[in-house]
Amino acid sequence: MPQLPTLLIQIGVILFSARLVGWLFRKVHQPQVMGEMFAGLLLGPSLLGWVAPGAYAALFPADSLGYLNSLSQVGLILFMFLVGLELDPKILRGRGHTTVLTSHVSIIAPFFLGAILALYLYPRLSDDSVTFTHFALFLGTAMSITAFPVLARILTERKLLNTHLGTVAIAVAAVDDVTGWFILALVVLLVRSDNASSMWLMLGGLGLYVLVMLLGVRRFLSRLEAMYEKRGLLTQNLMALVLLLLLASSWVTAELGIHALFGALLIGAIMPKHPAFVHTLTEKLNDAAVVLLLPIFFAFTGIRTSLGLVNSGEMWFYFALIISVAILGKFGGSMLAARLTGMSWREAGALGTLMNTRGLMELVLLNIGLDIGVISPALFAMLVLMAIVTTFMTSPALEWIYFSRLVPREYEPVGVEADGSATDLF
Repeated sequence: MPQLPTLLIQIGVILFSARLVGWLFRKVHQPQVMGEMFAGLLLGPSLLGWVAPGAYAALFPADSLGYLNSLSQVGLILFMFLVGLELDPKILRGRGHTTVLTSHVSIIAPFFLGAILALYLYPRLSDDSVTFTHFALFLGTAMSITAFPVLARILTERKLLNTHLGTVAIAVAAVDDVTGWFILALVVLLVRSDNASSMWLMLGGLGLYVLVMLLGVRRFLSRLEAMYEKRGLLTQNLMALVLLLLLASSWVTAELGIHALFGALLIGAIMPKHPAFVHTLTEKLNDAAVVLLLPIFFAFTGIRTSLGLVNSGEMWFYFALIISVAILGKFGGSMLAARLTGMSWREAGALGTLMNTRGLMELVLLNIGLDIGVISPALFAMLVLMAIVTTFMTSPALEWIYFSRLVPREYEPVGVEADGSATDLF
């Protein structure tokens, strides 16, 4: 069992690396989280373990990784709760057919292309322990994810959040994430159910849980909001109650055989959406989740990612196929759909670029896929690299396609500072 000093040193190194690399990335106009993702990759076997294997083994002994994983899962539960908290159905109102068509196409196109790609990759990067159906469903979902929080942060920094492009992008990303996580829940259910009867039992339990949350817990939460408005602040007792509900919801979905993160996302989604309440709750949880715990998740993902597995021209060819399909499906599908609804080519291209941002949400999905055994470590490494590359290319591509300097100056970001939006997550 590792001693506490080892764990403290690990957290210190991870936190320092994340802030340093994140700061460097911000100097080149990349989101902080982009640098933190990259820092996690640097601390893994792909760089530190390759350059200084002795230091890597001393810093991250195998018997300490369980502790890091547990801390990272706590951070993800808090983060998914915050993501759910920012998912407000009101953002879909009045967005018109542009949002409806683009959101559908930006899911269907990459999912369809991912499933086709699975036909080629399955015999080469998988085996008989994974059924083709599970493999294809997961790969299609991995191609369809958009990083809602990172996208919101980019829009805020470029002063696009309150423009037509920004409002459509936020609405489409919200729909994409909810749809993607619904499909992922289905994949996890299919993989973890031993037979048809157990699958139906899990589905029945999940359906009952969702009904209880929507019809019962949601009404109780409205009273919680009333208590907040009456007192004018979020007391420690109210905060403890929110955390207990979060833990209970996460535990239920974990026990149902899906994943604790689904429970965290749902309890966040049904929370009251009063701007002041959302802002206060986000402010209290944000620093612990984003500054301290999420870098641990990035580091743990980096430890699980070995680019050494992509060690031949054939493997790099598979990676080239993956990233080509990812960009074609998400960027191309979203751009063409937006153009068909009447957007200019410039706006449509910018929207496609934003939808191609995968970021943290993709890494969360990929770790679940590796945990349930539906993807191999080699494919995991390729998909992690794809997520980093497509997220990194968003800012320069947006600058080139949309020319953000031409956006009228009267448009100001309306982030969490004003109404509790997702922009404070990063």
